[in-house]
Amino acid sequence: MSALATFAATTAPFAGLIGLVGLAGLAGIRRPVERSRPGGAVRLLGLLGLAGLAGIWIDGAGAIGAAGALGLWNHQDARLAFWGRLGWLFVLGLPFLTAHFA
Repeated sequence: MSALATFAATTAPFAGLIGLVGLAGLAGIRRPVERSRPGGAVRLLGLLGLAGLAGIWIDGAGAIGAAGALGLWNHQDARLAFWGRLGWLFVLGLPFLTAHFA
């Protein structure tokens, strides 16, 4: 087993846990972002959080679920806006997903 494969195998479970950040996006149901605030295109990227379900079958790909928090991007509440910025952690799951399909 190569060093890269060993690294991927040991970090995949932890990368999958990053996807839990995406659950913060559910706060947008109760307290949505005001429509007048910029960043609507980034907030639409929150739909990528559904791709985190791939983590059920692909180790490490669950980190893509963190994109769900992007639905809080540029929120008027600073605490929720912080969770929206954490949504960019979804990129940590992309290498696992691409390695699976490569």
